[in-house]
This record gives sequence, structure tokens and C-alpha cells, in this order.
Amino acid sequence: MTLLQTTKLSEYLFKPQSCWKKMFKENTLVLFCLCFCHLVGVFGDTDTVKSVSVKEGDSVTLQINVTEIQTDDEIEWTFGTNKILIARINGKTSKIFDGPDGRFRDRLKLDHQTGSLIITNTTITDSGLYEVEISSSEDKHRFHVTVYGE
Repeated sequence: MTLLQTTKLSEYLFKPQSCWKKMFKENTLVLFCLCFCHLVGVFGDTDTVKSVSVKEGDSVTLQINVTEIQTDDEIEWTFGTNKILIARINGKTSKIFDGPDGRFRDRLKLDHQTGSLIITNTTITDSGLYEVEISSSEDKHRFHVTVYGE
């Protein structure tokens, strides 16, 4: 054991108050950063799930908080926990997908100005998780849609 190690050890063993003061000074910045990051994580959370209910046969619009999409934005809408791609906007072009079982055939529309998804003539099988990602944003918008019978 070196003299320096012995000095530090004796400082911690025999001067606990100075030890705590030193540790407090050294770790205050780290503690502050951790608290700040936690608060940003709590209050900056845009990954919440919005619940939406709609009566079977009605239409529903899943609105994202974008006033106007950028021309170079890519927007992708997915459905279900398997994240099946159902709609995409890429610049000025858009594509609607029916889903692997064809459940959305001729019933999905995209608002090209806001990127919102419109589901027409809803059925019980439309119930589930819808998620949209926008390339120019780190935000994810998630919707849990429940279609109820008459």
C-alpha cells in the first residue's frame, strides 16, 4: 500500500465528516444531472397511449399534433403489437396497405396535410394499437382504438 493510499484510507476512516463533504461536492453535479434526466424523461414523455372509442360502422380519425407535415417527412402508421405497416407518406407520395388479412381494404385514408389516419366503416377487428412515427421527430404517437358494437 502506498503512502497516498494510506492517507486516503485514514481520511475516510478517521475523518468521516470531511469525507462526506468531499463526496457531496464531487457528486452534486452527477446527482443534479440524474434528477434532471429523470424529470425530462417523465415530463417529456410523448410515448403515451391515447385511448379512442368508436361505434362499429362509424369513422374515426387518429390525429397527430402536427399542423403541417414537411415535404421531406416520412410518416409510417402501423397496427397491432406486430407493427404491421398500414400506411406511409413519403414526401408527396402516399401508400395505403390493406393488411395481411385484407381487413383495411378501401377503409383507410390519410390526411396529407397533417398525417392523420382516418378509418372508415369501423369493425370490431379494427380494435387494437395504432402507432405513427414521423421521421423528422423523435415523438411517437400511439392510439388504442376500441370499436364497440351497437
